[in-house]
Amino acid sequence: MKKVSILLAEDDPNLGQLLKNYLTAKEFEVSLVTNGAQAMNIFRKEKYQLCLLDVMMPEMDGFTLAREIRAIDHHVPVIFLTAKNLKEDVIEGFKSGADDYLTKPFSMEELIYRIEAILRRSTKRASDSPAEMYTIGLFTFDVAKQILTFRDSSRKLTTKETELLELLCRHSNEVLERNFALKSIWIDDNYFNARSMDVYITKLRKYLSQDDKVEILNIHGKGYKLIC
Repeated sequence: MKKVSILLAEDDPNLGQLLKNYLTAKEFEVSLVTNGAQAMNIFRKEKYQLCLLDVMMPEMDGFTLAREIRAIDHHVPVIFLTAKNLKEDVIEGFKSGADDYLTKPFSMEELIYRIEAILRRSTKRASDSPAEMYTIGLFTFDVAKQILTFRDSSRKLTTKETELLELLCRHSNEVLERNFALKSIWIDDNYFNARSMDVYITKLRKYLSQDDKVEILNIHGKGYKLIC
């Protein structure tokens, strides 16, 4: 069975080597680099199934690196490893395309749990039968291709944007419970994941704003409602 390949970008050589050795012992195939520019160079050449990125790195920080990676591959999962845990940093991380956010120090067991949870979701998406098309006001939404189309213009969505918009479409004109959405997409309803979902809701509202008859309402204490 082919091993899962991970790109690990960590500028602390001791921590980087420790993580690489641990993940290798857990049967992952790991490429370790020590700065963002190296990570970008190797990502362009190789195919990875997951990226573990430190935030504070020389030459290119993790947030910038994640945006560069997302410009090439909308699907590859990204987990940030960082000592920064301010709300603003967490929000910036998710805006740049993160799937998860692990604050240092963390346990190796928690890291493996997060990696396995994300890979399970990726595997499920790959094995699911092609999803249907949705009509959202003047938009069409192709879930399988992750494309949102408005008249003659199309937008390629990220995996998280696709998953959240699909859930909203399934529950259109009714309440999508916040905790249900969190556990369906992010597995865990902790603070960091809740902030991530808020970021993605804001992005989807912006995309859908071209049709003034479509909106995503906040239902206080419950969740969201897609009106279309």
